[in-house]
Amino acid sequence: MSEATLTPARIAVTEDDDELRELIVSELIERGFEASGFASAEALYRHLAVQACDIVLLDIGLPGEDGYAVARHLRQIASVGIVMLTARGRSDDMARGLSTGADLYLVKPVDMDVLAAGIASLRRRMSMTRRAIAPSEPVPAWSLTSGGWKLRTPDGVELVLAEGERAFLQPLLAQPGQTIQRDALIQALTDDPAAFDPHRLEVLLHRLRTRVKKQTGRELPMRAVRGNGYLWLGENG
Repeated sequence: MSEATLTPARIAVTEDDDELRELIVSELIERGFEASGFASAEALYRHLAVQACDIVLLDIGLPGEDGYAVARHLRQIASVGIVMLTARGRSDDMARGLSTGADLYLVKPVDMDVLAAGIASLRRRMSMTRRAIAPSEPVPAWSLTSGGWKLRTPDGVELVLAEGERAFLQPLLAQPGQTIQRDALIQALTDDPAAFDPHRLEVLLHRLRTRVKKQTGRELPMRAVRGNGYLWLGENG
């Protein structure tokens, strides 16, 4: 595919400054990109669970989960370009950003023409790489099989689930991109919610993450939503 026939890059602008975010989104749209704005990592994750994206534009100083952590996590669960746009211009900040997964590191204030050119250049490189490694058939998503008793990874590796893991995962995979409240998950796990210690959810998730990583080599595409519940980031099959 030539540069002329590339579809408009889909950009997720993740910036907590409302005015700056709206400005960047507007400027990118004027330059032919498809751009949407998000004020936090949580909002970005919800979007990515249901909508494909080519490039994520990341501020470092986000509320809650910062840009470094977001970049690191995106590198584990998604194939997207990452552009860090931040006021942190020291060399050690730049080195950290690039080491955690950024493809491009730009310092505020940035000229919008420079930003647009950087995004376009990154998109071209990504397109060339994807054509070189494109599989002959679509890669399936995460799914539950065998009546929900096995978790299948996108590359077909299956993990047998315990009863609690099955009950925990079923509502999450049924609604990717939606925060499932702790109370709903507890009700799926026990007949006596009042006697259930909510911290057991964290223990269950930690053990499941560890087991999935050890047995499949993949990161479980799930995030805790502080004070609310849990969010499945991968598409369900």
